[in-house]
Amino acid sequence: MSAQDIEEITIRDSMIRLGQLLKLAGLVEDGVEAAELIKNGLVKVNGEIEDRRGRQLHNGDTVTVNGQTVQVVAPKPDLTGPSQPQAAGTA
Repeated sequence: MSAQDIEEITIRDSMIRLGQLLKLAGLVEDGVEAAELIKNGLVKVNGEIEDRRGRQLHNGDTVTVNGQTVQVVAPKPDLTGPSQPQAAGTA
């Protein structure tokens, strides 16, 4: 499989659950269909059959269903962290 065969699916958070990704990517119509495909062993995550609909997926993970592969693209983490206001009287 070449890189151009993989569709990138951008998510807004750092993680998405497998069932949600299948719907977002248009690989299934609804959660019931996602559950059936997963239960029947027809969904692979990073090349391994996955049986948990709630499996957490992160940036770079790939999901394959019926020969179609998608890759999770998550936002880059904010390495600066949230700014903390200094408590009064601690300066």
